[in-house]
Amino acid sequence: MIRILLADDHVLFREGLKSLLTKESDMELVGLASNGEEAVKMADSLKPEVILMDVTMPNINGIQATERIMSNHDDISIIALSMHSDKRYIVESLKAGSRGYILKESSLQTVLQAIKSVMAGNIYLSSKACTVIVEDYLKLINNLDESTSPLLSPREREVLVLLVKGHNSKQIADVLTISKNTVDTHRRRILDKLGCESVAELTKYAIREGFLTLE
Repeated sequence: MIRILLADDHVLFREGLKSLLTKESDMELVGLASNGEEAVKMADSLKPEVILMDVTMPNINGIQATERIMSNHDDISIIALSMHSDKRYIVESLKAGSRGYILKESSLQTVLQAIKSVMAGNIYLSSKACTVIVEDYLKLINNLDESTSPLLSPREREVLVLLVKGHNSKQIADVLTISKNTVDTHRRRILDKLGCESVAELTKYAIREGFLTLE
């Protein structure tokens, strides 16, 4: 059973998600917090494995709560919940220690997938959040010196953006009017150039190298 703490100040959203999560046989909702301060206290007392953390809450917000929790409980996986797909919220949440970022408009299936993904040690970003991160990264690497950063070709950038939007190789081939084998070749080159094995690793790389700003 995955022990989950839900922190959100909107009663209807909190109760609605609670109702859905309690129906999952492999998950246990151990607590509900209505603000960041409560979330920090409950993380100490309830020892959840995953926290679904609203980004904007009273007292201390979800990002501040995440920083405080992660300073004492690096074994807890926190997934940020937000109405915002702005780069600032996404990057600040990840830097604070969140292992995931999903929008409140997401389906229950997305929430469940995010929980299982972070429990497996991965970073999970909803499609919109992932697109924001990668598109910003692509803009920034254009300004880097070629001797210090592996630049992607225009076609590789097109393939990468479609990949993070959730398209598979066949769909990308149809959109760009190229063969599936060509798409697979571009995919391998993108990962090789950026030294990554997945979109999640690409995101971590961009944050670690400081390519993402909060402007």
